[in-house]
Amino acid sequence: MASTRKRLEALTAGLSIPEVLPAAAPSAPPAAPSAVLPGAAPPVETRFPPAQIGHSAPRTGPGQMLAFRGQMQAREGELSTLRERLRQFEGSTPTRKLNTASIQPTRWANRHEASFESADFARLIADIGEAGGNVQPILVRPVANQADRYELVFGHRRHRACQMLGIEVLAAIWLDELGDAELFAAMDRENRERADLSVYEQGLMYQRALDEKLFTSERKLSEKLGVSHTWVAKALTVAELPPAVVECFRSPLEIQHRHAAQLKVGLEKDRRGVLKKAEKVRGLKLAPTEVVARLLGLDLNAKSEKIAIRGDGKALGSCQRGVNGSVTLSLLPSAMNDVPPEVLSTSISEALSKLRALG
Repeated sequence: MASTRKRLEALTAGLSIPEVLPAAAPSAPPAAPSAVLPGAAPPVETRFPPAQIGHSAPRTGPGQMLAFRGQMQAREGELSTLRERLRQFEGSTPTRKLNTASIQPTRWANRHEASFESADFARLIADIGEAGGNVQPILVRPVANQADRYELVFGHRRHRACQMLGIEVLAAIWLDELGDAELFAAMDRENRERADLSVYEQGLMYQRALDEKLFTSERKLSEKLGVSHTWVAKALTVAELPPAVVECFRSPLEIQHRHAAQLKVGLEKDRRGVLKKAEKVRGLKLAPTEVVARLLGLDLNAKSEKIAIRGDGKALGSCQRGVNGSVTLSLLPSAMNDVPPEVLSTSISEALSKLRALG
């Protein structure tokens, strides 16, 4: 300890610590500078900030340096603690409340206006109003070259509900690079996981992405979204229905895959006839099944016809004709595994011939 003190005294030789003088009265003249004795070295003013420990600062150079070193160690400890706390938030997305007016819809917005008129949406507004805000945050990304402006990625209903309630919306802000294709995929994934997007809205969303060349094909779209090509094709079948047919339903949100598949077959057979029937069905507010039946001229009371498929003296399956004329084949696992292909083919042909004979 003594050697350290001596080294500090040698390093700080000639340093003088200015004394803190009491404040002079307003009318008192300024104090004259103190004289320097001939031959004496001029005093050197310390460059160290005054140490802030307790109520009195050290009055010697070595004491001042030791106090300053203690302050630096304390600050380094605080910085280390702050760095550790920041590391806990690495990779997280900042979340804060935003004015709903600062958020604009994306060009890929997939909500039909009917979604905001349903009983489910009314319940959502009530829930958010009771909670004082949305608990599940929406996702936004900053708009390029526009300060404090954001584009909505997903959470359209939550955003609209907060807008109608006149309150701020809790939003997660995506700060990393997020292209249109990634935005589209994130929006589709969130909607499918929540299962609250109708088949019609899903189909329109996919159709818009293809029309605007966001994806070059249905296959590329399905690969990017991680869904089957069959799922994409079914959704597009709903979106491709003529507006005159869609208007026959009480709400386009009621249209299901099976309705669109039946109507597609009917339109391919007699498009003009289906559209002519649509003029009479529009505005009647019928149930979806009855809308399809009237557009296709089907009898809802008609029963489907079913013929058993038999071969080698045992049941292999069945073939069934629905009320819309479509035929469905159903084969038992044993028919595929244990029956020779030529026997199975003959049995199916015979069953179809019987079904055709029924008219």
